Amino acid sequence: MKVLVLCGPESSGKSWLSGVLQAHFGGRVVAEYVRHFIDQEGRDTCYADIPAIARGQLEWEDRARAQAPELLILDTHLLSNMLWSRALFDDCPAWLEQALLARHYDLHLLLSPQGVDWVADGQRCHPDLADRQRFFDDSLHWLQRHRHTFQVIDGNWPQRQLQALQTVATLLDSDTPACPTEC
Repeated sequence: MKVLVLCGPESSGKSWLSGVLQAHFGGRVVAEYVRHFIDQEGRDTCYADIPAIARGQLEWEDRARAQAPELLILDTHLLSNMLWSRALFDDCPAWLEQALLARHYDLHLLLSPQGVDWVADGQRCHPDLADRQRFFDDSLHWLQRHRHTFQVIDGNWPQRQLQALQTVATLLDSDTPACPTEC
């Protein structure tokens, strides 16, 4: 099983690309739990919600991992939970990073906010490109610091799609792990 994570700021195409990749390669997509949480609760999140959101994301991921699809596509993972917690509340439960580091991910597609417009959807809260770029930079630094394998995906929508399809095709054709840096 290859585990692929789409990460980066809001409105950069993670959910859209997850669907594109699944349609092209098959596999299983795990959605972003916080969206479900907000819909169920009918309110914005607060710091006290972070552990429940993180546990929900892990539970969805674990259920999908148990099915052992050839390709597991995560629309997000705990890195986003950690960064959002810090951005919104200036704090984050320490166990989130420990739980994230304890898991194996074959490749992260890190989506840039550059080149695409922000789209409001009722849950997004960073229309300012500078805020989204800061989230991207924080994601990039974390991936580099922890030596996770990643590929930056940027450009307009067709360019993002092409880059993602090519990168995932290479991942699926490879039996050896890639280097823990940008491909």
